Amino acid sequence: MPPSLQAQLASIIAEIDRTGHANMMRLTVLKKWFKDLGRVRAFGLWVAERAAVRRDITDGEAGDLFALARAVLLEHPPAGATPDFIETERLYRRLCAFQNDVVHQRCGPVRIIRNHDLLLVEDGLALYLDVRTAPTDAYRLAVEDCAHYDGRYGRDLNGPSRDKLLALVGFVTTREAREGAAAAGDAAARRAPTG
Repeated sequence: MPPSLQAQLASIIAEIDRTGHANMMRLTVLKKWFKDLGRVRAFGLWVAERAAVRRDITDGEAGDLFALARAVLLEHPPAGATPDFIETERLYRRLCAFQNDVVHQRCGPVRIIRNHDLLLVEDGLALYLDVRTAPTDAYRLAVEDCAHYDGRYGRDLNGPSRDKLLALVGFVTTREAREGAAAAGDAAARRAPTG
C-alpha cells in the first residue's frame, strides 16, 4: 500500500528539517490527490482565504483589494458556509484587472506581478470558480503558495515553507475526514428503510 499523502508531505517537512530545504518538485504527489474536482475547488478557496489575511501592510488599490477579499471570503459568509458566488466572481475579475500589466519580451509576453499574495487569492479563486480545473493547476498553486526564495538554495521548499506545508497537511487531513464522513452518511442513508 502506498504511503498516504500526509505521510509523503511529512517526509518533505522532515527533509527540510534535516537539510534546510527540499526540491519543490516533491509536491507533484499532490497531482493524483487533486483528481477530484471538489478537492481542487476547496483547495483554491483555502489558499485564497489564507493569502487574503497574510498580506504585508499595503495601501492604495492593493489594500482595498485585500479588504474586499477578506470581506467576501471571510467576513460575509456565515461560519462554515461558502462565499457568495457572484461576489466572489466580481472579486476575481477585479484581481485579474489589477495585475494585468504585460511586458513583451523576446521569449513572449510576461505578466508583471506587483503583489504575490493578491496573485495567490486570484489563482485560488480561479480554482474555486472553475475557471481552471486541472489537477496540475492546483499543484502549481500549491507550489506558488509553499515555495520560498533563499539565497543558499534558490527558489524551493525551505524556511517559511515548513509552516505552509504543515498547514497543507492539516487541510488534506480535514478534507479527507469530511469526505469520509459524507461517504459514511450516504451509505447509512442508503441502508435506512424507507417508510
